[in-house]
Amino acid sequence: MVTIFDKWWQTGVIYQVYPRSFQDSNGDGIGDLRGIMSRLDYLQWLGIDAVWLSPIYPSPMADFGYDIADYTGIHPLFGSMQDFDALLDEVHKRGMKLLLDLVPNHTSDQHPWFLESRSSRDNPKRDWYIWHDPLPDGGVPNNWLSVFGGEAWEWDATTQQYYYHAFLKEQPDLNWRNPAVVAAMLDVMRYWLKKGVDGFRVDVMWHMIKDQQLRNNPVNPDYAQHMPTYSQQLPVYSTDQPEVHDVVRKMRHVMEEFEGDRVMIGEIYLPIQQLMAYYGIDNKGAHLPFNFQLLSLPWDAASLAVAIDQYEGALPAQGWPNWVLSNHDQHRIASRVGQQQARVAAMLLLTLRGTPTIYYGDEIGMRNVAIPFDEVQDPQGLNMPDKNLSRDPSRTPMQWDKGVNAGFTAGKPWLRLSKTYQRVNVSSQMADPYSMLSLYRQLIALRRREPSLTTGDYTPVFSDNQILAFMRQQEGHPSFLMVLNLTHLPCYFRPANFSFRGRIEVATFPEMEGSIVSDTISLDGDEGLVIRLER
Repeated sequence: MVTIFDKWWQTGVIYQVYPRSFQDSNGDGIGDLRGIMSRLDYLQWLGIDAVWLSPIYPSPMADFGYDIADYTGIHPLFGSMQDFDALLDEVHKRGMKLLLDLVPNHTSDQHPWFLESRSSRDNPKRDWYIWHDPLPDGGVPNNWLSVFGGEAWEWDATTQQYYYHAFLKEQPDLNWRNPAVVAAMLDVMRYWLKKGVDGFRVDVMWHMIKDQQLRNNPVNPDYAQHMPTYSQQLPVYSTDQPEVHDVVRKMRHVMEEFEGDRVMIGEIYLPIQQLMAYYGIDNKGAHLPFNFQLLSLPWDAASLAVAIDQYEGALPAQGWPNWVLSNHDQHRIASRVGQQQARVAAMLLLTLRGTPTIYYGDEIGMRNVAIPFDEVQDPQGLNMPDKNLSRDPSRTPMQWDKGVNAGFTAGKPWLRLSKTYQRVNVSSQMADPYSMLSLYRQLIALRRREPSLTTGDYTPVFSDNQILAFMRQQEGHPSFLMVLNLTHLPCYFRPANFSFRGRIEVATFPEMEGSIVSDTISLDGDEGLVIRLER
């Protein structure tokens, strides 16, 4: 039996917008919904199928929107609900989809639910959060640590108990063991799905349920001084508990109450075998548990080849893969591997089997921007200043043109711009056939045209300490061979027992496009080829 993969989220390309940094429409230096709306034609031109927005809800902004005070509103910084409705309509008019960030693990400490919960021990919403008495000596309930530094328990003087926060103390964790919390959050999902949003990226999905006994986490034997303090422990009791899969299944059930192939993407930083569990029994979990291997592994051909094979081999029947190179929490790909290898990375992302997600600005080669100490805004950076862990450098404003503030704002940008924005920008790259943007657009267009590259099989061909090569093929359609040099040094591709002949369709060096190659290829450093094989 041939499996048909025809959901839009299987064949499409997702693009992550960090709203504060995409486009400002009113001169306050912060991106907004009307700004995003003004750039939809660009995203359509690029070939994007779905736009994922990082949080836009009312928030005190302790963690830039991931501390939500109202799950069914819009922060005035970003505009109004009318602006959101207009954006959703304009996205759909262009045949694209709109995804929202859902943050179900924790709320803001200013959310009405928490204000009630902390008001007294007998408040009806007390058990909506995780409260616990101090130990007999007055200490915290256990040794759990906050991702953003320090202990994960905050003392509440009014009610003489601690509450748990996996992130900032301004982000208390909800108690997902309470059926009332589950019902309330599922209703939040229904609210947005009724409006017509096409799905959610679910923040820290693996954190949502904690060990009922609140057992201490074990020490991490591999901890090193440069790591975040959170990494001193292995979070085996504070994350990834078996009951989380029941919660995810309930969330998936809500998605299926609505027509139109709504998608649920889970943010999950776990090893592959644990990640696979989030697809759920009979694939009734997350549609796409985010696969962060290209973010976290060394940029090494042999390591990546093994990881790709392991991932492909671990996928459950009917489970659909996905890939991502950068996001708002991690370093940009061009800063991690260099500008030339970022071109090779784009080719890998857009030719592997599975749904690719592009982080805004990667398509023009944006790099992390150095933010002076006195301008750091990210709480992760502020709370651990000696570890250089701020996420601000990968969240800087989109570089649209060489004009004032790169065309992002008429005011003062909330974060400083790259020193190179006058030459690294959308406007200068749109007309340049050798630019990163042209390469991305070309790869996306080829992917869209060719069934082998959207839903075809993945077959490993060759890897060594420089080269990663694989095929994509679908019966009845042209097959493609990808040959990628993941180093800066020249090399030869001449695999034993594999004979081929074909035409170079896309190349990191466009001068090679149209050339016929066969059997042995001499590759320059940073060279990647997409070859249309002759039948």
